[in-house]
Amino acid sequence: GQMMWLPSLLLLLLLLRPWAQGKPSPDVGPHGQGRVHQAAPLSEAPHDDAHGNFQRIVDRMDRAGDGDGWVSLAELRAWIAHTQQRHIRDSVSAAWDTYDTDRDGRVGWEELRNATYGHYAPGEEFHDVEDAETYKKMLARDERRFRVADQDGDSMATREELTAFLHPEEFPHMRDIVIAETLEDLDRNKDGYVQVEEYIADLYSEEPGEEEPAWVQTERQQFRDFRDLNKDGRLDGSEVGHWVLPPSQDQPLVEANHLLHESDTDKDGRLSKAEILSNWNMFVGSQATNYGEDLTRHHDEL
Repeated sequence: GQMMWLPSLLLLLLLLRPWAQGKPSPDVGPHGQGRVHQAAPLSEAPHDDAHGNFQRIVDRMDRAGDGDGWVSLAELRAWIAHTQQRHIRDSVSAAWDTYDTDRDGRVGWEELRNATYGHYAPGEEFHDVEDAETYKKMLARDERRFRVADQDGDSMATREELTAFLHPEEFPHMRDIVIAETLEDLDRNKDGYVQVEEYIADLYSEEPGEEEPAWVQTERQQFRDFRDLNKDGRLDGSEVGHWVLPPSQDQPLVEANHLLHESDTDKDGRLSKAEILSNWNMFVGSQATNYGEDLTRHHDEL
């Protein structure tokens, strides 16, 4: 089947972005390197049993809708959308506390730059770092993205503008910058296109003498059948955009349909509490409960 991808700008940002003191790692970049900005696969990680808390979430899914004792597709979709948006708000709040160093209610480019890369005098940037050129490229890329997010051009980000900087996949006016960054990451020969070998190299590093795994062969087929829309053997900017930011795809609905299909054992088109609780491990691992985070939240935080 088609391989799903982690939405790095949504998830890896919290793990990888170096808000603490010190320089960012050049290996990951300040925003991580995942590609497709869509729902993550259902988690296969083990989760602690927390039926009591989980039943509370199920109740809230229904009460947020019609409260009829059943969870409908619409209620499930709404809950998933709610948790996704809350995850974005939480990550922006954490970043805001780090970047708004003078507490004036705005994040200036210089504040963000200094908090991320450290304080340098003009012309002294990264003079004390081994891989200075890599950091300079990262800084230039961050500044370019900030300038696009800063729609009024005052070099001061409002919360909305900082959200666009940190989560560009959520904003139509940031689409071109997401495409440009993806092309730059994958286009190793710098011809402005992504060849199939460049596409594969982003996923898999071949070991000498090692047979290519079956999933890599599947990805080659994905490239030919679904990525390369005009069948010229390479991806242009438009095709990259169609891949990493699929047009008009309602991801909460996709995830809700998946959960309903897998859990609706009597096939009546809705979920009972019993059906959800009997499949609770699948739900804990999904966007429906924000990767299980809801299980650790207090009642009034949901």
